[in-house]
Amino acid sequence: MENLWTSGVHWVVMIQSLGTWLKGPMEFFTFLGYENFYLLILPLLYWSVDARLGLRVGFILMVSISFYGVTKLIFAAPRPYWVSSSVKALSAETSFGIPSGHAQDAVSVWGMLAAYIGKKWTWVVAGILIFLIGFSRVYLGVHFVHDVVLGWLIGTIILALFLRLWDSAAARIKAMTLGTQVALAFAVSMVFVISGVALANGLRDYQMPQDWLINAQRVGTGELNPVSLQGLFTSTGAFFGLAVGAAWIASTGGYQAQGPMWKRALRYIIGLVGVVILWMGLGAVFPRQEEFISYILRFFRYALVGFWVSAGAPWLFFRFKLAEPSQM
Repeated sequence: MENLWTSGVHWVVMIQSLGTWLKGPMEFFTFLGYENFYLLILPLLYWSVDARLGLRVGFILMVSISFYGVTKLIFAAPRPYWVSSSVKALSAETSFGIPSGHAQDAVSVWGMLAAYIGKKWTWVVAGILIFLIGFSRVYLGVHFVHDVVLGWLIGTIILALFLRLWDSAAARIKAMTLGTQVALAFAVSMVFVISGVALANGLRDYQMPQDWLINAQRVGTGELNPVSLQGLFTSTGAFFGLAVGAAWIASTGGYQAQGPMWKRALRYIIGLVGVVILWMGLGAVFPRQEEFISYILRFFRYALVGFWVSAGAPWLFFRFKLAEPSQM
């Protein structure tokens, strides 16, 4: 592994030598790959553009995030700027490096958008964005090239499975009772949670090498805790809430995003207010320590956010005549 990291550092330094003029554009493209950006786009798609597309993007995003939340603990690999002080830390992360979540999510989300629209130009745009998001992570010093390539590979596998299995799986799930659908969503989320907890338990005595720690702290991110499970409980909670909400709203007649532009815009504004209240409001109240009760409350908090997106907000839209039910 040492040889791989040494070679990886060489590539990162070479890419960073292209010049500081790239810093702004690369920060922009890396922003397009952040989970928070997708969590702004997902409600827009579901509430105001195309509900079917919104659900597909939401589920593939939550699965992708949960998957690399577990995979990073398997590899427990460093970031480039942890390994060598010759790498400029133009950004900072506290989790393990491999695979690149940005690269994996980019393939999953932008690939899903391109596949759903089905136009050649959408695949071209998606391909450019996927490459630039991955490249930005290397330029900013937070990923090795092999982190990004593996992220692209895993994202491609996840996307291929979703495209192949979505329709048949959705038909089978729709035929289940609401209670069975809720139990299935919980079981899937628990598979990721239990896997992550088991891996984190195996790393409970993990100590970062001292030189990694010194290099990582150059950017002043505070205490590093790459074994943290907060991200995993965030994504699994959101997945569970999104799935339960989608099942419930479908049982009441379904949701469609059609309507006049002013209604679509108003839905998005009202819906985001609810997201902020649940996300930031409960976040200010619930504890954030690396403890069991904090993880449980985090799961609950993001489950509420997911449920609000897929069902809570649409129910409110129905009440205020901002949307009409539609069989999905």
